[in-house]
Amino acid sequence: MRARIGWLAGGGAVVVLLAAGIAYRCWPRDLPAPPPRALTPVVKLAAEGITVETPGRTLVADVANFDDELFAYLMSGYLRSLVARDGCRAWLTFERGERAIRYVIRLAPPGDLPAGISYLSRLHNLGWIEGFSTRWVIADVIARYEAQAQTFDRAYRMPARKKLEELPRAELVAYLRRFIRFKAVTDGRIRRRLEPVPHPPSAPEAHSLAEDIVTVAEFYSLPLDFFLGIGAMENNYMHVKGDLGNAIWKRRAEKGDVILKRGRRGVLVLNESSGIWQITRETLRYAHRLYLADKRDYSALPEHLRPPRNFDPDDVPPEVLTTYAGLFFRNLLDRFQGNVTLAVGAYNGGPGNPNLRYEEGVRMVAEYARRVLEHAAALQGRPAAETRFLRAAP
Repeated sequence: MRARIGWLAGGGAVVVLLAAGIAYRCWPRDLPAPPPRALTPVVKLAAEGITVETPGRTLVADVANFDDELFAYLMSGYLRSLVARDGCRAWLTFERGERAIRYVIRLAPPGDLPAGISYLSRLHNLGWIEGFSTRWVIADVIARYEAQAQTFDRAYRMPARKKLEELPRAELVAYLRRFIRFKAVTDGRIRRRLEPVPHPPSAPEAHSLAEDIVTVAEFYSLPLDFFLGIGAMENNYMHVKGDLGNAIWKRRAEKGDVILKRGRRGVLVLNESSGIWQITRETLRYAHRLYLADKRDYSALPEHLRPPRNFDPDDVPPEVLTTYAGLFFRNLLDRFQGNVTLAVGAYNGGPGNPNLRYEEGVRMVAEYARRVLEHAAALQGRPAAETRFLRAAP
């Protein structure tokens, strides 16, 4: 990590303090010119340790910047929820450039300088931020940050004009692409660097997946928000194998099965999950049988989404997995007479034992996605930074 800490004093007290180990990862690499004497920090020695403060100023860290407003808003909401419990203030702010607006997430870490740098270093080690650059700012700057953050909050709470399903396709796909990227990059396995670390989809990959999700949801008449929520709950839209080591008894083995044991009940075979939708091998076989019996006109689907007639559970393209997931979800909805709660729960727990806790998680994601994206659509393509809310702010 590269963190840039401004020169805080003409003397060497602060440098010595930092060298003592406040945050070994944050040792300054570049030292700008010394600031005015007014920024000289006050170093105090007390029984509980050393404190370093700059009277009348607040330590602020820039921790992330983006060129996409909706993605920046989603990321700032995520980070704010993480640091709020620590008493850390966070703002989504913006700066106007010559050609575009740059969106910056800024934090005011709790405590004095040593505590603040230590806190920011901990956030980095936890994977919550990629790095930070710190400086001291006056109260007027803090007021501007707060006003800008309130601008975004007000703008993204505007009354929805249209539901997700009513949005023009290109607009809907563009919003879903951002949401998919947001859920993937904030996945805990990435943040904690758990091996094998998943790879979040690139912007073009997220765009293609968003198009496929919309297409499949329309083809099978699925509730788009819950279909989106299933993808988030299962694997945050990333291609990682799951249910490793999971096995199931079946009467006889089929082509491609990995047999672990034979017994009176038949054979015990691996039944691991795969892909974004975490569909087990046996559920894939079931979904393919549904496909072979389905009377829908699959020529209406783009070719890359059409399942092949000859099924190989070890060679299912990721795009076709989206089709199988949609068909399986549709089958569950039909089985439960349109009861979304039971159908979503059965996606995880099976038709005989719907997992209602899983459904609660999917519903939470679905409601969040609908709320944020419908409010984003209410801006009608205008950046919140350019709306009337900004002109009303100090």
